[in-house]
Amino acid sequence: MRPSSDLLQPASSGGADSKLFGEMPPWPPPCLQPTLATARRTTAFSFSLSRRSNLSSSSSSTPAFVCATPGDHAHEQQGDNEEQSLVVVGGGAAGVYASIRAKTLAPRLNVVVIEKGRFLSKVKVSGGGRCNVTNGHHLEPMGLARNYPRGNKELRGSFFAAHGPQDTMRWFTDHGVELKTEDDGRVFPVTDNSASVVDCLLNEARRLGVSLQAGKAVSSASVTQHGKFVLKVEKRTADLVDYINANYVLVATGSSQQGYSIAAQLGHSIISPVPSLFTFKVADKRLADLAGVTFPVVKAKLKLDGLQKNVPELTQTGPMLVTHWGLSGPVVLRLSAWGARELHQCNYQGKLMVDFVPDIHIEDVKGILFRYKDQHAKHKVNNTFPMEFGLVKRFWRFLLEQESLNGDMHWASMPNNHLNAIAVRLKQWMFEVVGKGQFKDEFVTAGGVPISEISLGTMESKKQPNLFFAGEVLNVDGVTGGFNFQNAWTGGYIAGTSIATLALTSNLQEPQSFFQLEGSQKKMWIER
Repeated sequence: MRPSSDLLQPASSGGADSKLFGEMPPWPPPCLQPTLATARRTTAFSFSLSRRSNLSSSSSSTPAFVCATPGDHAHEQQGDNEEQSLVVVGGGAAGVYASIRAKTLAPRLNVVVIEKGRFLSKVKVSGGGRCNVTNGHHLEPMGLARNYPRGNKELRGSFFAAHGPQDTMRWFTDHGVELKTEDDGRVFPVTDNSASVVDCLLNEARRLGVSLQAGKAVSSASVTQHGKFVLKVEKRTADLVDYINANYVLVATGSSQQGYSIAAQLGHSIISPVPSLFTFKVADKRLADLAGVTFPVVKAKLKLDGLQKNVPELTQTGPMLVTHWGLSGPVVLRLSAWGARELHQCNYQGKLMVDFVPDIHIEDVKGILFRYKDQHAKHKVNNTFPMEFGLVKRFWRFLLEQESLNGDMHWASMPNNHLNAIAVRLKQWMFEVVGKGQFKDEFVTAGGVPISEISLGTMESKKQPNLFFAGEVLNVDGVTGGFNFQNAWTGGYIAGTSIATLALTSNLQEPQSFFQLEGSQKKMWIER
């Protein structure tokens, strides 16, 4: 049996367990130590490597673990004193955070993180290079879960209670990264430099003894009859192959095909990944004249052909930005996330109806325009307009052009039917979406390993013991605002805790098994 998932939950809702992450004693506190009666014994074995290359047999920097050839897997000899090993596939936010958590709780656990590119590359470029660490306005698990188009129902339970935004912020603060929360809830380092976050994570991992190996990709994964994982690791810059054996594997590869392939080889299904968090390309080329114009609050509704059901989330309210190719901003990005699959099916074509004055009823909009006409009869329509609408002059003039109105005319000459038409445009302006753009600050996909195939309380696979997942490799994705990183921190924390707990349990059991055997042999000798 496995340790109860209750052992992985914080001792109280006040985040007491998160403090342990910052200053962890050599061995876990009682709440993290499973009882031997409820623990499943995990076979102990070494971390082994083998090397094949048609290049010169020059040595490379690898951990000093026991070496073996692939043919030795069927003849593994288990020793009581061999240490447990964890291989983390993927050196992003979830993978590195999990490795730190696991190594903090179980210092004797051999932990290796394998990354095909550069470590924490996504963390480095996110938030325009500032790194949107998490969100400080959604601290309660239920409210936080509503920001995940895929996963909002499943994450409402104990997931974020185990390690939420407050725990994340406390951990970084305790490790020297001072944070700030902006008006929209996004949390950044006060340095406004993602290097503060990247350096903190990598330095802590190295301090704990985590082995960080970049420029390598795991090309295949299998399990021996003893339950040991065998990973084939290929170096990208040389004809070099490593075979790595491990007790535990955590797949935290983000949206990389590498992770999906490993999951499939180990028995998991994959929900086809599609883009999420992207901007809308709009057919009206004249909109490019407004590039850079922002609207503090609009209400936008996405209409897609063939979508019969009413999806409340396809109507969003928030800031919007006009770009050279179309529309962007939080309201558009949220729509792209909630409608990711439907937009993919529609080839990213549809209608976007925008209400530029969502707090004012259309009849009140008309009333404001007619009153303004009476009060400013001698002013030119190009130069003055009702301030109640909160519009910038560039957009007002664009609006007049859409109605083929001469901006030099006076308000007194403005036809009433044009005032009504302007009111309708402000409340129901329809844009034709003809494609998707790219949101450079975040690269997120919808799809991956189904949440139903893992246990969220431990992040362990339901199909393969000792296999874990965390981060975007799962079919979980959030809207913009720090939510995708929080999913990575939480999943990595839970997975690291689970793996460390199993490793500690195994280490505790080995001596007990030895003494039991020694005692029974002694008893047999006495009886003889």
